Amino acid sequence: MFETIRNHRRWLQFILLILIVPSFGLVGMSGYDSFVSRDPELATVAGQAITRPEFDAAHRNQLEQFRQRMGAQFDPAVVDTPAMRQQLLEQLIDQRLLAQVAIDNRFSVSDATLRNTIAAIPQVQDEGRFSPERYRQVLAAQGMSPTSFENGLRRDLAVARVLEPVGTTARLPGEVVGSLQQALSQQRTLQLRVFTAEDFRSKVTVTPEDIQTWYDANQESLRVPEQVQAQYLVLDEAAATQGVQVSDADVTAYYEQNKNRFGTPEQRRASHILIQVPSGANEQTRKDAEAKAKTIAAEAAANPAGFAELAKKESQDAGSAATGGDLGWISGNAVPAELIKAVAGLAKDQVSDVVRSPYGYHILKLTDLKEGQAKPLAEVREQITTEIRRQIAATRFAEMATKMNTLVYDTRDNLQPTADALGLKLRSAAGITRTGLLSAEQAGPGAAATSADAQLLDNPRVRQVLFSPEVLRDKLNSGVITLSPDTMVAVRVAQVTPSQIPPLDKVRDAIRARLTDERAAAAAKEAGEAALKAAQAAPQTVPEGFGEAMTVSRQAPLNLPRPVLDLVMRQPAGSLPAYGGAAVGVDYVVVRVEKIEPGTAPEQDRDMLARQLSGAWGEAEDQAVLKMLREAYKVQTLPGANDAIKGEATAEG
Repeated sequence: MFETIRNHRRWLQFILLILIVPSFGLVGMSGYDSFVSRDPELATVAGQAITRPEFDAAHRNQLEQFRQRMGAQFDPAVVDTPAMRQQLLEQLIDQRLLAQVAIDNRFSVSDATLRNTIAAIPQVQDEGRFSPERYRQVLAAQGMSPTSFENGLRRDLAVARVLEPVGTTARLPGEVVGSLQQALSQQRTLQLRVFTAEDFRSKVTVTPEDIQTWYDANQESLRVPEQVQAQYLVLDEAAATQGVQVSDADVTAYYEQNKNRFGTPEQRRASHILIQVPSGANEQTRKDAEAKAKTIAAEAAANPAGFAELAKKESQDAGSAATGGDLGWISGNAVPAELIKAVAGLAKDQVSDVVRSPYGYHILKLTDLKEGQAKPLAEVREQITTEIRRQIAATRFAEMATKMNTLVYDTRDNLQPTADALGLKLRSAAGITRTGLLSAEQAGPGAAATSADAQLLDNPRVRQVLFSPEVLRDKLNSGVITLSPDTMVAVRVAQVTPSQIPPLDKVRDAIRARLTDERAAAAAKEAGEAALKAAQAAPQTVPEGFGEAMTVSRQAPLNLPRPVLDLVMRQPAGSLPAYGGAAVGVDYVVVRVEKIEPGTAPEQDRDMLARQLSGAWGEAEDQAVLKMLREAYKVQTLPGANDAIKGEATAEG
């Protein structure tokens, strides 16, 4: 057969050409290109596709943001859900939709608006002012150029203008706001009678047959998930400082080297006279300002006592001239570094030479001086000892962490050699599942839930490592898990307990307590409903057992449980007194509403309510406009979106 193909190669090529070419006429060249290389499409907006790679990139960014925000508590299983992925896809659709609307309607942003927006970004400001240098540094740190950032920001601002008029102009009518304000402030006077389940608990009987029946009918609800007993090592500050001794000589040396830290530092107060030099001034202007400053400096040096009056007369610093040039106590970055340096070299009441700063030329006078005072060693000994221990611990921690990273792999099926080499205690805990820690009753002795390390063992990263195939199946040591800069953990699975339904003997007491609670709650409800029925039959007679009258409103509920508050506020005003009943947990509450009065609210409360309602109304109108635009731009969600929302990989992946 292969010989026939070789001998008639040209004929076969011709036949294949006849078969293939007509199919191009049916689907087109682009159809073949799409079939071979097009990415899976999740949705279309005005015919433009949102592809799976776009969604995956946004999804990765979203998870990274969660990881940075939640730190060690980040658990993908909690945040990466179908509902979250559905919401992300809807956001991508809305972004694409609004961008298309902005393009079609030629929405633009002026250069002035763009400049003002950038200047208002706190990260690119220096002392409250826009800093071009910091702007470039921030962008460079993110791998962006000013051009690319400004183009993206201009586009985002243009897109924001699509819905901006909708949200900012949304207003609820005053009559609606007034009605809602009246409903919120309306006051109702009531009395309560509470039937607690606890009062009926002693009257409840639960037989062994009841327990057996419940157990047989509800076994699956008792199932305990797969759990592991883990061995683990913890390297933290306490472990690194174990056995560290600090000598008296070390404390004394540390105190002498850092004496200025232990006490009150020197404080200097100064006044100044400023001769300003405008930004961009020419050389002659600078020379004239300097000459004037030197003349004033000579006059001030000749008569230091008259410095304040001279400052009021000559200083061009409007903020301090009226107070004689007073700058207050000099500290931090309150004044330019040149002035701090000059003030540090002055004696009290001494006047400086002319000092140049970015603002112009200054003449300074030291007006007050408070000498620094160091605390005695005995008073700060404990603080110094703690600081030295922490410094030693930081060094030891780094050394121990390096060793730990190596040792856990030297003996892969045992953590004890690592513990011995580092002087750490090998710990153990049981009842750890993929999703959390079992209760002490479910886990038994050594439960992780009751351990001092419960929070550490319930960390999502620790649980994820414990149930990774290598650690769970092969019972090998994990690598070192860094939970925080000063806490590291290594774990190993010592024992695996499969998911199981516990035998009746282990859950008998828990079932008895559950049935007792349920039956006591049912008895409380039955008694409460009987009392309610009797009260409704004779509404004008105040029944026994009700508490003192209280007055509540929706704005001041006085800690009433939500079911009771809802019941009280739903009672019609036409027929009073009115009665009602509501279950609150295992208890039952009977309510007697005696009086309904209109409430009053300050004008500022009404204004605040109007703003809140208008904001909510604006959001609702935004959603209505988006819905309308989706119809106008023929937004479609395609079948491929289901796989992305479920978190399933593409066929190519």
